[in-house]
Amino acid sequence: MEATTLPKSWNIDQILDDLDQHGFAVIDDVYPHDYVHQLVNECTSNLNRFREAAIQNGVVSNIRSDHILWINENLDIAQRHIDTLKQFSQLLNRYFYLGIKDVEAHFACYNAGEFYALHRDNPQNKNGRMISTVYYLHEQWQDDWGGELHLQDKNNLWHTLKPRPNRIAMFQSDLLHEVLEAKQQRLSITAWLRSDQAIL
Repeated sequence: MEATTLPKSWNIDQILDDLDQHGFAVIDDVYPHDYVHQLVNECTSNLNRFREAAIQNGVVSNIRSDHILWINENLDIAQRHIDTLKQFSQLLNRYFYLGIKDVEAHFACYNAGEFYALHRDNPQNKNGRMISTVYYLHEQWQDDWGGELHLQDKNNLWHTLKPRPNRIAMFQSDLLHEVLEAKQQRLSITAWLRSDQAIL
């Protein structure tokens, strides 16, 4: 896989350097507008299928209040995003020897008042999640609408990443993070690049 197969807007060297130095990276203007619009339509047309999110083994917890829909091959538009992440995983394996084998992903909807408290996606290497990614797919967002990703980097510094449209935030899955309360409906795709086979 050559980097040229990834979207041209991705600064591959910068992304890899940020992941190496800080444990996280941000990519803006990820996809062309036409694709973003198709993706938003696919997400919003399926909102009635979303269910309350769980944390472990299907247990619903009060540390999070978002709603999700797991992505499979029947969601054609979102599957293209997953395929891009699979291509990018090959680069991560080449540079960081992460052994990523698969990607699991779901649409996420945070309605006004919803949040996700401080947690790690892979605490103490208890699962195969290596890299976490959040792609923000709402078409408009204002800074005072909340819903930020609050993240502690690998150097123990805290960052607040705004959920700007057509942005990806990606970070090591063992880093501590939270989603601050949203004041408007916030739509995204959360995906994990895994060193094992994802089971949806």
